[in-house]
Amino acid sequence: MSTRAGDGAPADGPGDAGQPAALPPPAERGATVIPDRVVARIAARAAREAQSRRAALPPEGSGTAEPSASATTRAGSVRLHLALDLPYPTDIPRVCARMQHDVAERVARLTGLDVREVTLTVRRLVTAGDPSRGRVR
Repeated sequence: MSTRAGDGAPADGPGDAGQPAALPPPAERGATVIPDRVVARIAARAAREAQSRRAALPPEGSGTAEPSASATTRAGSVRLHLALDLPYPTDIPRVCARMQHDVAERVARLTGLDVREVTLTVRRLVTAGDPSRGRVR
């Protein structure tokens, strides 16, 4: 049985359709762009995880708001701004530094972006509201 080119049968030779075509160089293939709002959502989630790990927050229903985040990406790097609540009493500088590190590391790992800066704003300090803890006089 003989086949002709163009009748759907694979042809023999160096330009076979059955072999994968060579890919162009990576620089010519394009780029993946992650919108700022997506990076911000990833950062907010990472902040929530870091907050539960680094700061002993009071139980749910105590008025603690979820962390919020904004992101600005430019040329493969990102600057993050986080706003969150922290428990009182706590070592604010130490907890904030560790949270900034945790968030930067997690966002970089998930997005592949270079996290240049993580600015953190403490919206408010939240007490546990434990009635057994009276005021010291």
